[in-house]
Amino acid sequence: MTDRAFIPLSIAVLTVSDTRTPADDKSGDTLAERLTAAGHSLADRAIVPDEIEAIRAQVVAWAQDRAIDVVITTGGTGFTGRDVTPEALEPIFDKRMDGFSAVFHRVSFDKIGVSTIQSRATGGVINATFVFVLPGSPGACRDGWDLILSAQLDYRHRPCNFVEIMPRLDEHLRRGGKPV
Repeated sequence: MTDRAFIPLSIAVLTVSDTRTPADDKSGDTLAERLTAAGHSLADRAIVPDEIEAIRAQVVAWAQDRAIDVVITTGGTGFTGRDVTPEALEPIFDKRMDGFSAVFHRVSFDKIGVSTIQSRATGGVINATFVFVLPGSPGACRDGWDLILSAQLDYRHRPCNFVEIMPRLDEHLRRGGKPV
């Protein structure tokens, strides 16, 4: 950490599940509790079924909202037939963040060993909004937040972090690109 001032971000949390409700969404609760405890704002929270169009519609709506800086999804990253979150979001990433997946698997390996290969955690940028796709377990959400996102979404983190590059995420739009 440095002497920089903390910059709170506006973060939306999406749970992807056919069975979760607000009353039993432990993974969404984990993310909401951790991001607000860190000083960020919970911009919105929703639950959608494991359906490509429902996932995509919610994330795109948030990515088009200039008041939302980051979207974190939980669920739908496995290999069963209903797990489609990467299929919903990766095709619409303006930029894919391969390093997020690599680091997530590295920290996950320390906790659950080779079982980490059963996750397709991913990340990217959509319309100048960071999007992180986490597995649907509270443990994976804790690891993703505590060991990766809490530092990268903190302007005080050195040597670099996502907050300091946020003002330049939409440079491609000024060069004639098209928003989502």
